[in-house]
Amino acid sequence: MGMPTVYTTAHELSSLISRAKKSGKVGFVPTMGALHDGHLSLVNKALGENVLVVVSIFVNPTQFNNASDLKNYPRTLATDLDLLSAFDRVIVYAPSVDDIYPKNDFFEPIDLDGLDTRLEGAFRPGHFQGVVHVVRNLFNIVQPHRAYFGQKDFQQLAVIRRMVKRLNFTIEIISCQTHRSEDGLALSSRNIRLTDQGREDALIISQTLNYMKNLGHDETPSRVMELGAAYFSKENLSLEYLEIVDGESLMLLTNQWSAHSVCCIAAYCEDVRLIDNLEM
Repeated sequence: MGMPTVYTTAHELSSLISRAKKSGKVGFVPTMGALHDGHLSLVNKALGENVLVVVSIFVNPTQFNNASDLKNYPRTLATDLDLLSAFDRVIVYAPSVDDIYPKNDFFEPIDLDGLDTRLEGAFRPGHFQGVVHVVRNLFNIVQPHRAYFGQKDFQQLAVIRRMVKRLNFTIEIISCQTHRSEDGLALSSRNIRLTDQGREDALIISQTLNYMKNLGHDETPSRVMELGAAYFSKENLSLEYLEIVDGESLMLLTNQWSAHSVCCIAAYCEDVRLIDNLEM
């Protein structure tokens, strides 16, 4: 145990990973820092399945549409390293922007079959191409056997799975359940920007999802979305979207349920944008 070793360049990191691969599998947990118990659960799962786990900490500028959101995104490297010191066999990759995006870096937008234009993509144009770009580069640098992502970012997970197929990566993508506090709020790095009152108000997000799930499939998806929006309006959060979609295509469901139906929500609480989802 003890503070994890921090690598800031791809060159330093790759030589260590090459040595580790002689002993077994390497797992990877990409993050933007401001770590919480959700991230730590990914690290814990990865440690159970690999000889070494790489945690990247990099606030990626290409996936932010809003300059103030990028500026305000929490950066807590010292605290992050302290949290990771509870684990053995973990190293940290905390690169500069130039290390992730060198001058000779070429990226052409990838056809994601529309997964990047719905839900989050409709409100944050270009966001998922930014995600794909940074994850592609991280995968090329770390070259792990497995990579771990939380289901809270359900659409991101779908996008990354599609990217892996498109670019023929042999990396296994492992999805992990959304980590929630006892009151149901999905853990997010952005939660630390909420006041105590805001955090309490934000509970309406998970409460709305559970209310909609409990309505069951007797009603149409359209009706469940209508009732869910009315339920959500009991609090003073600003709703950006509340949609029930097919879990594979992310297409909006209206009259018929699919075999894998997921409700996705995005809302603002005290100017902090929060997302969540729940299988219906």
